[in-house]
Amino acid sequence: MKKSNDQMMLDRLADAARQGRISRRSFMNYSMAAGMTATTATGLWTKSAAAQPKSGGTFRIGAHDGNTSDTHDPGTYVTFSTIILAHTYRSYLTLIEPDQSLGPDVATEWSATPDATEWTFQLNDRATFHNGNKVTADDVIASMNHHRGDDSTSAAKALLADVTDIVKSGESAVTFKLAAGNADLPWLMTDYHLAICPANDDGTIDWQSGLGCGPYKITSGEFGVGFELERHEDWHLEGAYFDAVSITILNDPNARQTALVTGDVDAVTQLELKTLALLQRDPSINILNVPSGSAITMPMHCDTAPFDDVRVRKAMKLAIDRDEIIEKIAFGTATKANDFHHSPAMPYWPDDIPQHDYDPDQARALLAEAGAEGISVNLSVADSVFSGAVDMCVLYSEQAKAAGIDINVVREPNDGYYSDVWLKKPWCVVQWGARPTPDVMYSLAYKDDAAWNEARWQNERFNELLLQAKAELNDDARAGMYREMAMIAHEDGGTVLPMFPNFVYATKGNVAHNEQLAASWQLDGGRGASRWWFA
Repeated sequence: MKKSNDQMMLDRLADAARQGRISRRSFMNYSMAAGMTATTATGLWTKSAAAQPKSGGTFRIGAHDGNTSDTHDPGTYVTFSTIILAHTYRSYLTLIEPDQSLGPDVATEWSATPDATEWTFQLNDRATFHNGNKVTADDVIASMNHHRGDDSTSAAKALLADVTDIVKSGESAVTFKLAAGNADLPWLMTDYHLAICPANDDGTIDWQSGLGCGPYKITSGEFGVGFELERHEDWHLEGAYFDAVSITILNDPNARQTALVTGDVDAVTQLELKTLALLQRDPSINILNVPSGSAITMPMHCDTAPFDDVRVRKAMKLAIDRDEIIEKIAFGTATKANDFHHSPAMPYWPDDIPQHDYDPDQARALLAEAGAEGISVNLSVADSVFSGAVDMCVLYSEQAKAAGIDINVVREPNDGYYSDVWLKKPWCVVQWGARPTPDVMYSLAYKDDAAWNEARWQNERFNELLLQAKAELNDDARAGMYREMAMIAHEDGGTVLPMFPNFVYATKGNVAHNEQLAASWQLDGGRGASRWWFA
């Protein structure tokens, strides 16, 4: 649901007070104009102004899911550590605000033609790369074209498939021309692959140097190990309160939490949920538990036996006890999923689709019908996928025995998991970050020709609906299309979805932040380095 104009004004006023960009008199006048009493406005001013950010210090992050095979090429971003690094040293046209709304980044505003087939983005005149060069329309066009064309191997290629051309509208504006209307295009621009990089003379981009136009610039670093960054003094947005940022790759959850407890880092991603209750007893640590659209998926290659039989796929969906997994693995910090990748955190959530509950007897009957009784399959997983990932698979393996299914849990190396296992092995476990709309998620991972169609699933009706919903401006009609798509994935799709986990991470007590936290990625949508400060 959209906020009222008055509430949006109050949120902006509170943010301005926190950042010292408004006087008390102006704050009071605007607050009362928005319907707030003088007493309430005074309380809000006191609370907001007291949380005014302070500059200084080095923010040290212990991050999970980092590989030596990671690169600066935005088209190859896949691990969480590259995502958080990207949001620290690079910028995008738009961004997800802490209140989950869409906000400006390199683009200050955007508008569309009535049929949503053309979108024009006005660029921020203050945006500069770390070498001092101004961000121009040419840079934006080259950055987008990096993900387009027949030769592109970018994971975001499918997101821009309907873009027929991107042209300059002066030096400070770009226009996207689409083959069909897309009401979500500004939201697509938040995708972590679509970073703005400097253009080369030949129209390609310079991604190799690690040059960006984000809040911090890289001074040194090595993928799979860590990076050191310092503030970009000419950054075009508010924030970047820390003098410097240090990101250390700590794939082992125990190592991350130990580093936080001992004070070697100021924040860590993805806590070990087994020890969450113990960590909560430490008064020097703040636990942040943020419901999100992040998802745990188990994609089965639908072009590979035995998963090429829909009865086998459905049996796998019925052989998992999601309630037990959420209780014992997520310790209650998750929402039960239903085998379609559309979370309650997204708009158009279809809440009336029958739940796939644990039913080993029905699963066994389906396998008998498919001639696959006593089936034995491998399920690949790594500790770094998420806290408790291996334990979840072992529990699933025990649950599936009641259906006569033998699941052999293959513990893969953390390093190289997303380059050597995901998209390659017939069945594995994946953690997806939250996407802002169902169209983004389905276009990335369910569309027939998507580079990240992790289940290799093909469904003609699903793809027809995806194209129709993308251009539909009527919300009711669009919601109906997404419901039908969810039902198709639920019944025919190649992915077991056990849950939508919360983002559970932690900071030292002296790390301050706004009251709301973005639910798109851990660490405030991956932007904790630029949004937070030391109290």
